Amino acid sequence: MKKWQYTIASGILITFVTACSSGGGEESKSPVHSVNQEGKTIVTMSVQQPIPFYQTAEKKFEEKNPDIDLQIKVTEDYEQYQKTTSTEILSGKGPDIFEISGLPIKDYVNKNLLLNMGELMEQDKTLNKSDLQMNILDALKSDDGILYAMPFGFNLRAFVGDGNILKNAKIDDQNWSWKQFEEISKQLGESGAERRYAMAGEAPDFRMQEMIVDRYTEFVDPAAKKAMFDSPVFVGAMQQIKDMYDHKVMTSEPADIGKQMFYSTVLRSPADFIDGLHAFFSNPKLLQKPEQKGGTRIVPASQFSIQAKSPVKEEAWKFIVFMLSEEGQSLQERPGFSLLKSVNEKQLNDIQQQVKSGTYKTPDGKLPKMSDNEIAKFKEFINTADSYAEADGKVISIVGEESMAFFSGQKTADNVAKLIQNRVTTYLNE
Repeated sequence: MKKWQYTIASGILITFVTACSSGGGEESKSPVHSVNQEGKTIVTMSVQQPIPFYQTAEKKFEEKNPDIDLQIKVTEDYEQYQKTTSTEILSGKGPDIFEISGLPIKDYVNKNLLLNMGELMEQDKTLNKSDLQMNILDALKSDDGILYAMPFGFNLRAFVGDGNILKNAKIDDQNWSWKQFEEISKQLGESGAERRYAMAGEAPDFRMQEMIVDRYTEFVDPAAKKAMFDSPVFVGAMQQIKDMYDHKVMTSEPADIGKQMFYSTVLRSPADFIDGLHAFFSNPKLLQKPEQKGGTRIVPASQFSIQAKSPVKEEAWKFIVFMLSEEGQSLQERPGFSLLKSVNEKQLNDIQQQVKSGTYKTPDGKLPKMSDNEIAKFKEFINTADSYAEADGKVISIVGEESMAFFSGQKTADNVAKLIQNRVTTYLNE
């Protein structure tokens, strides 16, 4: 019986020499790989969550590749996974394929420990590269322009407005600032019979953290281990958020459906263009977030890398290729949007036909409306997403913790900015 969380009993394994030599990094002269009792090549993969998708992917991949035994190990404790996996990778041991999300990928790149997947993609004749969402993969490349980590899906950060109240507003959402957002929201919020907030349900420190994630590279240079939080730009951003709460444009209190004009959300599938966007508004309008540079922000699903020193690089790459195939990308359990444009378009087209025929219902049982122009915009939204920065969770946490003192009136913006600058600088140089 196939084991989900594997244990390797050394007494029943056979090892032999393999000549696999694709990819980068230092090679052993005689790398050995393990086989199971049936003579199948063992490929190990380490993940952080035991989601059903991995079990399904394992089964389907092995059906396609009967000579490979994919063994998946789960370490559910996030900190334990980080510590154990990083130690193994840095010592040249550990799994052949591993979830790299949250791990110090730049350290691995600097030590030539990761396989160059971009090079393998160019060489692989079985991949339909013209169908790949290259805007996503290009955005995920490392600073040296090389793709070392592959997601099997991706999510998108979206900013949504109430189309009914915005229909008469002149908004250039490709170029607007948060100050303009505040002015427009004030005007619109006071124009009806009942006062409406621009955004609700989140405290100012949360909005501050979200803004920093969106603009991470403006304030942190990881390669240079440099922080720029003591700049007038950051101080101004804090003050702008505080003004919006002080002026009742935003509130941390929850608002009833229809009592706010905008909200920020993460879209996780083509269906979310209907279900997610209609969560608050009957006529949602997809917008560019104020001061957002470039395309939509990408929130990748789990990313996986292959060890450059793995003795089974070719077999490990076969799994990556399978996951980029139409079969792999069409697995129902796979989280996020697809890496294949054809899969995303098919799902959107199917939804469009259901909406037109009146058979599609939102989770609350309503029949949504959606024009052909909106479908075209949704496709463009996916195909032009190109903004990604690997924001460090610890840095974001520091910003949230320290900024609360400013938003509560205990400290000045300048003092808080200096505290954040000092803490982040110390952290980056540890």
